[in-house]
Order: sequence, then C-alpha cells, then structure tokens
Amino acid sequence: MKKVLVTGANGQLGQCLQKITPSYKELNVIFKSSKELDITDILGIEEAFVKGNFNYCINCAAYTNVEQAEKTPDIAYKVNAEGVKNLANVCKRYNTTLIHISTDYVFDGEKDEPYTVKDVPNPINEYGKSKLLGEKHIQEIMDNYCIIRTSWLYSEFGKNFYTTILKKAKAGENLSVTDEQLGCPTNANNLALYLVEKLIQNNNFGIEHFTDDYSCTWFDFAKKILIEHELEKTVQLRRDKNYRTFVRRPVNSVLL
Repeated sequence: MKKVLVTGANGQLGQCLQKITPSYKELNVIFKSSKELDITDILGIEEAFVKGNFNYCINCAAYTNVEQAEKTPDIAYKVNAEGVKNLANVCKRYNTTLIHISTDYVFDGEKDEPYTVKDVPNPINEYGKSKLLGEKHIQEIMDNYCIIRTSWLYSEFGKNFYTTILKKAKAGENLSVTDEQLGCPTNANNLALYLVEKLIQNNNFGIEHFTDDYSCTWFDFAKKILIEHELEKTVQLRRDKNYRTFVRRPVNSVLL
C-alpha cells in the first residue's frame, strides 16, 4: 500500500481528490488542510513527516489570489516559493516523491502557439513569478519530483469561474465576460484522476502539462457553461473587451 499526503486539502483539487481516492484501496491518503498543515511552517512539516512515512506528497497548497499577490507579493512568495522549498527539503530527507501543482502563469502569453514543457518560462506578474520560483526550488533540491502545470482549474467545489458563472446565471444576472484571453479550462476532477491513476501508479518524474485539451476564451467558456445547464436563453451574455484588472495576465496561456 502506498501512503500519500495531500496538502491544501480544502481547495478544489484537494476536495476532488477526497472524492475519488476512497475507491483506490491500494492507497492510504492523508488529507491536511492549510490550517492543519501550514507549508510555511518547517517544524510543522517535519513533525508530519516523522509520523507519516509517506511515499508521495501531493502539494495542492498555494496562494492563488492573482490580484492580491500583485499588491502584497510577500504573501504569495511565502507560500508559493518558500513553502514549496520547505516541502521539497523535507520530502527529500524522507525519500518522499513530491507532486507539485503549478500554473500556466509561469509563461508570458506572447507565444502564438500552445506552450510546451520545452518553452522557457517568463512570468509577467507576481503570482506567476512566485509559482516559478517554487518550481525552481523543487528542481534544485530534489531528484524524485513531478511538477504539473495546469490552467483555468474549475470544479463543483469552492469559488471558481465555473461556479461563479453558474451562480450568477441562476440568479438571473446578465453576464459580461472577456474574450481577450485564451486558455484551457481544466476540470479539477480530471486532474485528480490523472494524479492518482497516471503519476502515482507510473512514477512519472519531471515537468508535465495537464489540461482538458480544449482551448477557448473566457467568453467561450461562459457560453459553454450556460449551454450545459440550459441557461443560454434566459441569461444575456455579452463580450467584454475591457477586462477589469490592474494585473498583467498572459493573453495566450494554452498548454500542450
């Protein structure tokens, strides 16, 4: 039996893992929320690993508020870089394979084609920079690791683009959504299955990209959500060229 620690277990990916892993009898999965295990607390991590004897650690813990990260970057770096460095050091010491979730925002979005793992990252905002630094810490410290870059993650859990659009549409609100960004909406349930069935079962190492292999704009994605729930005729959906944000975001963040 393989023993797996999941950090950041109350996030949407963590909740998707909680939903699917009970059916995998060969796995003993321990879930820790960010309150139960703070990855910025090195002593807390050490204590968890001394008792745990984990074969794998899936790190879902992250600071993901892109807007706030630009205002107060220290918070983002503390979690996404220093916290990840802590995990990497402890995982190496206890011979635990680290599976780390990263982001499309490590790229600048200026490429006309999808980004591959061979493309050189060049983040254009503090969130992306903090996530890239976390990746670098893992690569410098560890041999047995897998970094998974994903994009536009959504699920039925928590607050995300999918749940926000659905909530507003069901409330009868008209929607104004940007079509200025191109990316790959990725269902966190599918990512959870990939982590369990592919990575843990096959011992993949290195950097990988995972998406649902469907690229679109945020406007297109909103339209798809409305159609899926048969709300397209009851809600007005308008294209918005002016995405209200002071943070630079990659125009193209399609991953391949």
